[in-house]
Parts: sequence; structure tokens; C-alpha cells
Amino acid sequence: MCLILVGLYSFIVNTRQAMYKQTLPILLASKSPRRQELLKSMDLDFKVRLKEVDESYPEDLLPAEIAVYIAQKKAEAFTTDRNDHLVITADTIVAYKNEILGKPDDAGHAFEMLTKLSGTNHQVYTGVCIASADKITSFYDVTEVFFNPISSEQINYYIKNYNPMDKAGAYGVQDWIGMIAVERIIGSYTNVMGLPTEKLYRTLSAF
Repeated sequence: MCLILVGLYSFIVNTRQAMYKQTLPILLASKSPRRQELLKSMDLDFKVRLKEVDESYPEDLLPAEIAVYIAQKKAEAFTTDRNDHLVITADTIVAYKNEILGKPDDAGHAFEMLTKLSGTNHQVYTGVCIASADKITSFYDVTEVFFNPISSEQINYYIKNYNPMDKAGAYGVQDWIGMIAVERIIGSYTNVMGLPTEKLYRTLSAF
């Protein structure tokens, strides 16, 4: 029995998540206020730096591959910055019945997206890339989101009073619409916000 307990204790200690010790200044290449808030909540010191990046992708990619592909493209734009910084880039997409729902073009497009999501389930994928001068690693996370039915009146209220235009799938899970529409999720909540913090922390610790 003692040997079993010692072995179990050793397994717990060895698999415990390592503490991340920041050795390089971090650049977050994202204008998303949600991602910025999440990094702050992780007690990480960082600066935000933005560059225009073409976010097109090959049509034959799966949703997870698309998210990682775009995150990597964003990291490539920061090659010189990586000489003395750790660069974090991310991209979030919503997949509904194999259809990719990006950021809506206008209010009508946002209404169309939210009508599709009403009363159904969809997947949220976030691809993340961490890059330094001599190393780069990428990963993704996926969360299943279940929506209750939402009325046209509720959708119009959300579009009028909030800002769905900068959000994949035309909604923010932390917004009013998330409070009334999201029945449940399977997976990471912060992933739906745009940054899977648990996986990010683990990857930073191993990086």
C-alpha cells in the first residue's frame, strides 16, 4: 500500500503543470480586447503590436487547420520582432455544419449568422502560434457550443446594442447574447472568447 501511495504521489508531482517564468518580453499580435484581457488575467506582461495580414487560406483545409494556418501567417509578419520578443498570435473561427463563419460584413450578415446558430450547436476553433527568434510552435483548441433558440427581436437587439462585427460567428460568448443564448459548452470557455488560456499556459511553460 505504501509503495502504491508513493507511486501515486510521484505521478501527481511529475504531471503537475509547470510554473511559467517569463524570460522574454511578450508581444500580443491581436487587437482583440478579449485576448488582451485574458493575457492580463494570466498575469503576463505584454505589449500589443499590430500589422496588417492577409487572412485568406486554402479552401481544402479543415476548420482546425484554418485557425492554425492563419495564426502562423500572422506570426510570419513579425519575423524581425521575434529577435528580442516572444510573439503570440491567434485566430478564432466558428464552424457550423462544415460552414466557416468568420466576422460578419454588416448587420444583415450578422443577423443571418445568428439565425443559423439559433437552437443548434456549433464548434469554435482557436489556433495559436508562439514564436521566438529560434523556435515556433502552434496548437489549436476546439469547444462545442450549444445555443438555445433566440428570436429575431433578440438578435436585432444584440446587433444594435453590441458589436458583433469584430467577432467570428457574429457573437461574443461574454456578451449579452452569450448570457441568454448559450445553453452549455463542451470544452474551454476562454477558447470561445478567443484564447484557450489553459493550453496557452502549458505551451508557454514547455516552450
